[in-house]
Amino acid sequence: MSGGILESSKSLKQAETAHAEAGIDKHTPMMQQYLRLKADHPDTLLFYRMGDFYELFFEDAEKVVRLLGITLTHRGSSNGVPIKMAGVPFHSLDQYLARLVRAGESVAICEQIGDPATSKGPVERKVVRIVTPGTLTDADLLPAKAERPLLALCRHAQRKTLTVGLAWLSMASGALRLLEFSGEPALVQSRLQQELERIAPAEILLGDDCEADADWLVHATGVPAWHFDVPAGEKALLAQLSAATLSGYGADSLHAAIGAAGALLRYAQSTQSRSLQHVRALTVEKEDDYIGLDAATRRNLELSESLRSQDPGPTLLSLLDHCRTTMGSRMLRHWLHHPLRRRETAQQRHAAINALLRADACAGLSDSLCDVPDIERITTRIALFSARPRDLAGMRRGLEQLGAIRSCIASCARDAEAPLLASLASRLATPDACLDLVQRAIQPEPAAMVRDGGVIAVGFDAELDDLRGLSQNAGQFLLDLETRERARTGIANLRVEYNKVHGFYIEVTNGQTDKVPDDYRRRQTLKNAERYITPELKAFEDKALSAQERSLSREKQLYEQLLRDLAPHIDTLQVISRAVAETDVLMALASHAKRHDWCAPQLVEDPVLKIEQGRHPVVENTIERFIANDCSLDADRRLLLITGPNMGGKSTYMRQVALITLLAHVGSFVPAASATLGPVDRIFTRIGAADDLAGGRSTFMVEMTESAAILNGATAQSLVLMDEVGRGTSTFDGLALAWAIARHLIETTRSFTLFATHYFELTQLPDTHPAAANVHLSAVEHKDSIVFLHAVQPGPASQSYGLQVAQLAGVPPSVLRAARRHLADLEAHSVQSSAQFDLFAMPPRFDEGDEGDTHEAPADLPDTDVLAQALDDIEPDTMTPREALDALYRLKALARQGGE
Repeated sequence: MSGGILESSKSLKQAETAHAEAGIDKHTPMMQQYLRLKADHPDTLLFYRMGDFYELFFEDAEKVVRLLGITLTHRGSSNGVPIKMAGVPFHSLDQYLARLVRAGESVAICEQIGDPATSKGPVERKVVRIVTPGTLTDADLLPAKAERPLLALCRHAQRKTLTVGLAWLSMASGALRLLEFSGEPALVQSRLQQELERIAPAEILLGDDCEADADWLVHATGVPAWHFDVPAGEKALLAQLSAATLSGYGADSLHAAIGAAGALLRYAQSTQSRSLQHVRALTVEKEDDYIGLDAATRRNLELSESLRSQDPGPTLLSLLDHCRTTMGSRMLRHWLHHPLRRRETAQQRHAAINALLRADACAGLSDSLCDVPDIERITTRIALFSARPRDLAGMRRGLEQLGAIRSCIASCARDAEAPLLASLASRLATPDACLDLVQRAIQPEPAAMVRDGGVIAVGFDAELDDLRGLSQNAGQFLLDLETRERARTGIANLRVEYNKVHGFYIEVTNGQTDKVPDDYRRRQTLKNAERYITPELKAFEDKALSAQERSLSREKQLYEQLLRDLAPHIDTLQVISRAVAETDVLMALASHAKRHDWCAPQLVEDPVLKIEQGRHPVVENTIERFIANDCSLDADRRLLLITGPNMGGKSTYMRQVALITLLAHVGSFVPAASATLGPVDRIFTRIGAADDLAGGRSTFMVEMTESAAILNGATAQSLVLMDEVGRGTSTFDGLALAWAIARHLIETTRSFTLFATHYFELTQLPDTHPAAANVHLSAVEHKDSIVFLHAVQPGPASQSYGLQVAQLAGVPPSVLRAARRHLADLEAHSVQSSAQFDLFAMPPRFDEGDEGDTHEAPADLPDTDVLAQALDDIEPDTMTPREALDALYRLKALARQGGE
C-alpha cells in the first residue's frame, strides 16, 4: 500500500464533502449544521449531541450499526432523502467509545454549547474532543497496565542514505520521546520495523506524501506533509517545553525527528482542543541505551505475551508483576522490554532490592502502595481538564500515603548503601499545598460526575453552602415563616405552601382576610381562600426555585477553577507518580526474589557469562521440581554446541540463559545460585518453527530470514540462541548451512552463542575450533520408555531418542516398528563415522508378519538370539557400575563375534 492510496482516499473524501456542501441549502437547518461539522471531520465518526443522546447520521450511522450492533432508524428526510440515524445514550458514551477505539476508529465528540432557551434555530454545537486510538486518556478506554502511544514517522532520503525520525507520545502519561537513525535503505527499513515492534504504537501519523507498507496502514493516519516541516516542528517543541534551545535535550541535530515531533504535537493538540500542559519533558533515545531485542526475541522469550495466543500462558511479566499500582505494572513492562546497557543503573537497582530485602520492608510497602491510585494518568486528566471528582478523591488518598512510603524507603536507604532508595525518598515528599487544596475542596465520597452535584466539600465556598442550604432546607424555612406569620397576624389557620404552578404562597381563609397585613400581595383567589405573597417570601422563592440549578452551576465553576489551581502542581505530581511506580517495581522484584530464592547478579566489564545452578524463571514456577544447570562462556569459550533428545530441555536451557541475562540488566535479581555477566549489546533468538503464510514465506524462509538477521547484526558482545538451524530443508543442505552458520559465529561474529542441533556431525567442531565446546541434555532409557534427566553435562549426546519420543506422543506401534527397521537399515549402511547408534536397544527383530516389512535383515548384523539371551541375563537395576561396565564389554565381544 502506498501514499498514493492515501492521497486518492483523501481526494475522494474532499470531493464528497464538496458535493454535500454544494447542496447544503436544501437540507433542514439542523442537518445543515451537522453537515458543516461533518465536513471538518470527514474521516471521523461524528457523535452529534441531541438532548440525552449522541446521534450519528447517514454513512456514520450505518457504520456504527455494524460495529456496535445497535439499531438503525430513520428520522424524517432532508433534501428529499430519508435520514439514516443511530444513537447512544450520553451517559453510556464511554463503553461505546471503548468498543469503537478497539476497532481502530476515531470519534469526534460534538456537544451543545449554546443555550436552548435563547437559541434561534438549532442550538450552537462544537466538536470539543476527538478520540483516536493513540490519544486516549480516559481510564475506561485505556488498558490499565499498558501504554498506547501515538507515533509520528518522518523519512528523509538523500542519494543512497535514508534517515528516519520517530517521535512518540504517551498521551496518558505525557512521556515524549525522539529517535533518529540513518543508513542504507534496506538496513534502515529493518531497523524501523524493529523499533515499531518495540514501541508498539496504537496510531502512526504519516505524511500524505509518504509511502507506507501494508502492515503499517492498520494503524496509519494520513496528515498533510507540511505538518512535518522541521523549522515549524522545532518551534512547536520549544514552545511545548518552554525552552530556548533543544541542545540541552541532545535533539538539536535530529532534523527528521524534530519534524515528526511537530506533526505529533499539532495532531495531539487538535484532538484535545487544548494545550498539552502535562507534556513537560523530552527524552532522546540512543541506540546504545538499551540491549537490542528484535520481535522474534521478544516473542520467543515470552516477555509479556505467550507463544500460545489461543491459550495465554504465563509470561515473564505476569510472573513478576506483584505490583500494587497500575503505574508500577506499566513501568515493569517497560523495564522488561528495555534492558539497560549501562551497568550503573542496573547495579543501583540491585542494591535497592538488596536493601529492601535486608530491611524486610516489602510487606509494609505493599500495604501502603495498595491505597495509591494511578496518579500518573489522573495528573494527565487534570492537565486536560477531564479529571473526574473521584479521580481527585483517589489522588488525595494516594498523596496521604506518601508519608508512610517515604518513611519506609528512607529507613532502608539509611541502613544500606542504596543511592537509588535515597533518591526515591527525596522524590516522594508529600506536596502539602496540593494535598491541602484537594482535602478542602473535594467531598470525602464525591459523586461520579460534576453534573450530579455533591462534589465540592462543605465549607469550601460560602456561596455554594448558601445555595445548598436553600435547596436542602426550604421545608424548614417555610415552617419557620408560617410560625412567625401566625404570631404576627394572629391568623391561627394561616398556611405557607408551594405548588409547581404558582410557586410559594401564604393561604388565608376568607373569614380571616381582614387580618391580612398591608405587605401581603394577592397572588390567587380561591372559592374559600385567598393566596398571598410577601416581599420576604418572594425573595426566598427567587432563591429557592433556582437554588438547585445555581448550586450545580456554582459547583461546576468551582470544580473547573480547582483544576486550574492544580495545574501548577502537575510537574510535582508527575515526579511523585514516577517515584511511586519505581518503588512499586523494586518492591515487586524484591518480594519475588525472596519468595523464589533469587540471587543478585554481578555485572562486570570482562567478556564473561557464568551462571551457576540457573533456572528458567517461568518454568520453575509451573513444575514441581526444576533441574538447575550451569552455563559458562568467556573469551576463550564462546559457543556451546547443545545436543540431546527431543523434549530433553534444550530450548528451556537456552531460554533460561537469555532470561537470566535480560533480568540482570533490567536490574532484577536472577534465578540462579550465582551469575556473573559481562557487557551485552543484543540478544538474538532463532527458536521454533513457524511460517508466514500472509507474507508468502515458508517455515524454512522464516528460519533463514531470522538467521540472516543474526549473522548481519550480532557482535562480539551479543548473546545468540540458535535452535535446530537447517531442519527445514534436505538433510545435507541443512547440515551444510548449520555448519557454516556455527563456524561464522565462532570465527567472525565471536558472539556468545548457544547452538542446539540434532546434526551430530557438528559435534566435531570443537576439534578444529577451540572456542566451541560440546554439552548435552542427558536422558536414559528404562525398559520401554525414556526418562529425561534435564541435566546439562559435558560432551555430545549419544543419540536423539526420536523414536522414543514418538512413542510417548502416541504414534501407532506398527509405524514405530517400521521406523526402527528402517533406522537399523540406514545405520547399517551408513558410511559416516558418527552413526547415531542406540547402545541400549537391541536391533529390531524382523518378523514375517510385520506390516509393511519388505526388508531383509542385514547379513552383517550379530546373531540376535545370542544378544537377546545376553541382554535377558542382565539386571541393570541391581548392578554395580563395575558390573555394568563388564557387561557392556561382553556385549561388544558378542557383537564382534556375530559380525565375523
